[in-house]
Amino acid sequence: MTTVETPTPCTRLAEPIRDKILRKCGESVEMKQKFFTQYAAQIEAMAADMAGRFSAGNKLLVMGNGGSLCDALHFSVEFTHPIIEKRRAFPVIPLMTDIATMTAISNDLDYSRIFVNQLRVLGRPGDMALAVSTSGKSPNLVYALETAREMQMLTIAWLGKDGGRLADIADHSFIVPSYSIHRIQEIHATLVHIAWDLIHIALGEEDVL
Repeated sequence: MTTVETPTPCTRLAEPIRDKILRKCGESVEMKQKFFTQYAAQIEAMAADMAGRFSAGNKLLVMGNGGSLCDALHFSVEFTHPIIEKRRAFPVIPLMTDIATMTAISNDLDYSRIFVNQLRVLGRPGDMALAVSTSGKSPNLVYALETAREMQMLTIAWLGKDGGRLADIADHSFIVPSYSIHRIQEIHATLVHIAWDLIHIALGEEDVL
């Protein structure tokens, strides 16, 4: 039986650039296949749940920190300005873009309250709250989703590593089984497009992607 040796740090330093590119791409593809194979049914259920709430006139509030902030904001703009002509827009409010409010809450209270305090003002029963986090441990996201549940909102978490505290809070929880921040964020970015598309399909739109 042939054994395959795992490259050591030293051998990777000598690895040709082209091979590095293909290895990293292969790792990304492998992790995507693993994640979406595991969560396909749950992603479908989440999309149907969200579609029903959008159709009923409810809104989605999204939040994240750092690179996850960017993925949450990406999901927001896809809904408020659909990339496909004639697909409906839906109300999605990013809680990370009002710098004045975020810094005021951070300065007067605590950074961990920046999302929960906004959510209490903007959210309503029946609305949805999405937290994007590579670790699932960010206090500001944990407090926000706990409050969203108390407010009878649908809670969603896109996570990585072991899922952290958020995995136990969210109604729909998706954990990328990796400790590589890059692999986690790559899958979250793919999930943005897949979830956005499935929500519109659940509302009767043509599957054109």
